[in-house]
Amino acid sequence: MNSIFVRILVSTALLFVVSSVAFVWTSIYLIRRAPPVNNFMRRVLDAQLEDARAVWEKGGATALRAELGKLNGRFPGQHSLLDGGGNDVLTGEMVDISGVVFGRPPLRFPFFGPPRRGNMAHRSGDGKYVLYALSEDPRFEPPNYAPYYLPILLVFVLGIYLLAYYLGRPLRQLRETVMRFGAGELEARTGSKRSDEFGDVARSFDEMADRMQTLLTAERRLLQDISHELRSPLARLSVAVELARTCADRNGGLDRIKKESQRISTLVGELIEMTRAEGDSAERTIAPVDLRELLKDLLDDLLIEADTKGIRLARNIEGPMVVQGDAELLRRAVENVVRNAIRYSPVNGEVRVRMGRERDRAVIVVRDFGPGVPEEMREAIFRPFFRVEDDRARMSGGVGLGLAIARRAIHLHHGEIVARNAEPGLEVTIGVALRG
Repeated sequence: MNSIFVRILVSTALLFVVSSVAFVWTSIYLIRRAPPVNNFMRRVLDAQLEDARAVWEKGGATALRAELGKLNGRFPGQHSLLDGGGNDVLTGEMVDISGVVFGRPPLRFPFFGPPRRGNMAHRSGDGKYVLYALSEDPRFEPPNYAPYYLPILLVFVLGIYLLAYYLGRPLRQLRETVMRFGAGELEARTGSKRSDEFGDVARSFDEMADRMQTLLTAERRLLQDISHELRSPLARLSVAVELARTCADRNGGLDRIKKESQRISTLVGELIEMTRAEGDSAERTIAPVDLRELLKDLLDDLLIEADTKGIRLARNIEGPMVVQGDAELLRRAVENVVRNAIRYSPVNGEVRVRMGRERDRAVIVVRDFGPGVPEEMREAIFRPFFRVEDDRARMSGGVGLGLAIARRAIHLHHGEIVARNAEPGLEVTIGVALRG
């Protein structure tokens, strides 16, 4: 009984049986409470009894036999005239009429078995005579309902089975898929096309499985990338420590240790930012954010960094434009894009930052005039730890997480971020839905 299929099947069948029995016995109870006969039938029985009584009293046994023969012919059965004590006036035999319901035939449970012999009795007004009929006419018996009830019962049971199968099958499929997914088969999906609640649950599971597969795959890839990224600075740090111990130029060794320590610290900081971008949404502070004010403050803060390379930050900011989201994550995303543009811009170059409105979205466009990226790598630059030129990126201080963090932060706000070669340079476009 642990299966919902069996529970539905058995429960519905029991309900049907109990309801059917209750219906039948209610019908019998109401029939028994009904008046034995209507006025017309009472008059017929009175007439039959009075005729038989008159014939008996006037014509004797021979005349009564003839009269009862007529009754037997007209009303199938065997009629007898009894005296007040229940004795047959023709044979003198005692007839037990104690269980006879006067005026109607006996009732039986109307399900199974052939019609049985029934009896009916009607007493005269003065109580001296009783007309007794032993009838085999099925019209005097409740009909046998079995030939009618059984097909209905079979159809009902079939319907219960189909209903239980219809309700139980998607649950079994969902259970099997969950077990496969839990066993490590991350590609397992229900693929349900149903439009009811079972379909909603199955599709919700598929969406959850997609997200978990993405997160698990990203986590594995991230761990591999982290191990790769940490291996080199840790190895150089170990060498620098040995040099500082043995080399005469200890200051150079210490500088090297400091540089590698800063690189590891930067990497850890970027990883913390990425973790926050992928963290629990319940922990984020969601509020209206004015992108114009956010972008102005951000560019003002980056002026010092741009000035060190002689880079001019050209801005064209429309507004105000308010979106719903986490201000810190949005700031971090835009900051990473602008810093990336500054990092790869030539000395004394220019970075253009523009924000405008396109339908129901705020669009921020950041363009540099650097070397751009190969066309086949435009999507790859948003992957963690990806660098177009590994050595050059190391010299510039990047660890390859800035654009990855930016994309994940923007995706958390149901926006999009894309890059294209502007020839010269790279143009990154960020789109976020405006607050309704």
